[in-house]
Amino acid sequence: MLIRFTKMQGAGNDFVVLDETRGRLGLNTAQYRWLADRHFGVGADQILSVRPSPGPGLDFEYVIHNADGGEVEHCGNGARCFVRYVRDKGLTTANPVRVKVKQGEISLALNDDGRVTVDMGAPVFARDRVPFDASGLTARAMGNFERWPLELAGGGEVLVSVLSMGNPHAVQLVDNVDNAPVLSQGPQIERHPRFPARVNAGFLQIVNRGQVRLRVYERGAGETLACGTGACAAVAAGARLGLLDARVDVHTHGGVLTIEWADTPTHDAPVFMTGPATSVFEGAVDVPDLS
Repeated sequence: MLIRFTKMQGAGNDFVVLDETRGRLGLNTAQYRWLADRHFGVGADQILSVRPSPGPGLDFEYVIHNADGGEVEHCGNGARCFVRYVRDKGLTTANPVRVKVKQGEISLALNDDGRVTVDMGAPVFARDRVPFDASGLTARAMGNFERWPLELAGGGEVLVSVLSMGNPHAVQLVDNVDNAPVLSQGPQIERHPRFPARVNAGFLQIVNRGQVRLRVYERGAGETLACGTGACAAVAAGARLGLLDARVDVHTHGGVLTIEWADTPTHDAPVFMTGPATSVFEGAVDVPDLS
């Protein structure tokens, strides 16, 4: 099956974008995995599908598949690329653009400077909604939040703050992201039995109250150059731990994302993420018949 695609990136997090506004392509898990493969397919961290509005008050539906072929709830860097795509392709003149994602709705705005701001919605701290199994564990309080001990292979232990940005995150504080054990601990945390839906593992270095450095081992994708929901989760966790202000520049290997979160007593304020979104190239590829 020959399909057309656009390759895009946001802070180095790269995507294959598919236009399904006129009809579904009908790709299966193996075909999404093939598209994301950097040796045999196009190569991407995620596959983004643009689909027509599913209901009133919405402009589009936004569907995300990870490099392992599985569908996921949210991708912040992908959301920025999504709005750049639909505007550049003339699919809408709306600004902001309101889209349906797997677990709700988000609003995306294209700014005059070319960057995109995404209303990522409010972080979720209820453990059963992350989901996170804390049975038998004792949290370590810090600020007005907590860190949970996770046992890792070999008898080690890490302390993580747990929350959801539409997808699950476990954020740990590190002294320096350059030598943080992302590739050794990341896979263990991602598939830790305490997280029944798996989890994105964030490694957060506090530079000052308005600047952080971040690396994320993403669920189903491994370490990426940037993770938008991971940046939002890291800032929300850092703010509740008493370490960060309401506006923070998050430095990733792929670039800088600006995260704004005006916390409230009920912690239900939306998180706003601003960052770049760029088209890299367009093409067509013959997707094999896989199962």
